[in-house]
Amino acid sequence: MFALHPTLSADTLVVGDFPLSRCLLMNNARYVWLILVPRINDLREVHELSEADQQQLLRESSWVSQQLATTFKADKMNVANLGNVVAQLHWHIIVRHKNDADWPAPIWGRQPSIAYSHDEAEQRLNQLRQVLSNNDKTPLTCPKA
Repeated sequence: MFALHPTLSADTLVVGDFPLSRCLLMNNARYVWLILVPRINDLREVHELSEADQQQLLRESSWVSQQLATTFKADKMNVANLGNVVAQLHWHIIVRHKNDADWPAPIWGRQPSIAYSHDEAEQRLNQLRQVLSNNDKTPLTCPKA
């Protein structure tokens, strides 16, 4: 059974599952910030995925990036795979705007997080689920309410 790293579990909200990856919303209302985590245990690096799964991760990441860029009128999409703090393989997909507090610098460690309120989280999750459920090739399965 797939196990999400405790830090990712504590810092995020579940949007849903793509064919390969769990899609998470970072609980930081400063940014629209999603994280894709392949649902395969004990992965640290992309090269540890099969070639087919590497291609699927790229499809999912690209699709999510495109949908977020359009929906949230991004000036730039930041996509990163670091893993220095949380070793479990995960990809950050972050909508950036030229007027955000950290532009043009990376967002890590610059501003304190602002957690979504319960209502804000529900609104954002519903919005994301609607936006990301529009794809036959990379369908999003949303958790039951």
